[in-house]
Amino acid sequence: MTDTAQRTDPAPGQGPTPRLEMRDISKRYGGVRAIRHADITVRPGTVHALVGENGAGKSTLIKILAGAERPDTGTIAIDGHDVSIASTTDAIALGVQTVYQEPQLFPELTVAENFFVGREITRGPTIDWRAQAPRMLELLDTVGLDRSLASQPLGALSIAKQQQVSIAKALLEQASVLILDEPSAILTDAEIEVLFGVVRRLAADGVSIIYISHRLDELFRIADEVTIMRDGETVSSQPIGELTVREIAERMVGGEIAEGVHKEGEHGDLVLELEHLTLDGAFSDVSLSVRAGEVVGLYGLVGSGAAEVGEVVYGMRAASSGRMRAAGDDRHPATPSEAKRRGIRMVPANRSSQGSFSFQPIAFNITIGSLGLLGRLGWVSPKAERRISDDLIRRLAVKTPSGRQPIGAMSGGNAQKVVLARQIVEQPRLLVLAEPTQGVDVGAKEEIHRIIADLAERGTAVLVITTDLAEVQRIADRILVFRSGRVAHEFPPSASQASLLAAAAGAVDDPAAAQTATGQPVADLPGRPTPGEEPR
Repeated sequence: MTDTAQRTDPAPGQGPTPRLEMRDISKRYGGVRAIRHADITVRPGTVHALVGENGAGKSTLIKILAGAERPDTGTIAIDGHDVSIASTTDAIALGVQTVYQEPQLFPELTVAENFFVGREITRGPTIDWRAQAPRMLELLDTVGLDRSLASQPLGALSIAKQQQVSIAKALLEQASVLILDEPSAILTDAEIEVLFGVVRRLAADGVSIIYISHRLDELFRIADEVTIMRDGETVSSQPIGELTVREIAERMVGGEIAEGVHKEGEHGDLVLELEHLTLDGAFSDVSLSVRAGEVVGLYGLVGSGAAEVGEVVYGMRAASSGRMRAAGDDRHPATPSEAKRRGIRMVPANRSSQGSFSFQPIAFNITIGSLGLLGRLGWVSPKAERRISDDLIRRLAVKTPSGRQPIGAMSGGNAQKVVLARQIVEQPRLLVLAEPTQGVDVGAKEEIHRIIADLAERGTAVLVITTDLAEVQRIADRILVFRSGRVAHEFPPSASQASLLAAAAGAVDDPAAAQTATGQPVADLPGRPTPGEEPR
């Protein structure tokens, strides 16, 4: 423990001692108050969910606990002792560890090397692998990884297994408070179940876990308690069984959540038509259509082939066979540039690497795809750039003090709206959206759904590709369910979640029946809410 990570004795006679208490925490960055009056109390051996919109203060609170930031006011206590955390070294010495969505490890090193990097046991000038092995194998068992993986390069493992390695490494550091930051955002359903198994075992062993996630429904399967933040303050903290998904969401945004945004009605001319389209190794014999003003959802589990359909439509990949007619042209767009010239735009799922220039200002990110509107002969008019970007910042309700702010400094939801803004500077004929609200909070999700509905009302044909079941039901006029590279079934948005899940998972031949092979309704399977109800 460093000199700054000091403990002071708690007052006697106060009952069971929490593992962690953060009381009346505040933090200001210049003129912006990131958090004020924030509190969280985590008991030993429990899973404590921390939720809130992007910008609600969750990240700042966690950075303070992890030693990456120092609070302006407030106190932190671990196991009943007040502590001062001035650095990440202090936090680790006090048993606080953070596992991020993207593993912070070395892909070129083996799993064993990643475990002990910086903490090697040595014998003279060399690493004593024999001495390290017992503890490493014990931790692999704890997180459910096969011992044979110890000698494998980390980069050869799936993201889910890399995440398990990250958790095991945190336990090597004697973590008593483990922060899991959006651990399930990029995992498949099967991988999430493995993650939940690891989390439950750690809690049973006495580790206190702070679980941060935008997937509110999954919290009811793993969390014991939940703390809700809004506008930098703690709104409530209580057992999760006392709440519903809707109640949590409404406390996060400070108001009621609308039932839906899609509207019934006639749609315009055919904008996109695929006939027996095939991309070898990804999907085959796909036929679908989208009309002007229509929102068509492609829903499927990870690896269903739906994502690759969007890439072919946008010219990122070339189809192997089949016919595509888009924006009045029978030719497949050979490149994204050609797709843009035909009025087709796309917001990719991997927005950090494909969708934004993180060190450039918001205004630059919005207008970079429409330089022809900003001036002549290669000269960009700052006035035109400001006018276009300010209009879209206002129209999309982007929360920022200025269009000059770098997009990399924004919350996930606001950054996503900026990426979307770039694709609608010029009204697109066809907009392809891949996972449009992945990793954003419920408030930003509401706003993005509103933007999609507004674009459809203006006549844009919208193709939404998502693994989010509630989202596709809420915004789509028609839902095409993908399974094993094919369109398995088409549904109206009023279809039950059980039917959609059954079609996506191939659980039954007749998804409308929504029955498993044993006759049990899909909705009654462990961890699944009954259609029309919310998990408690």
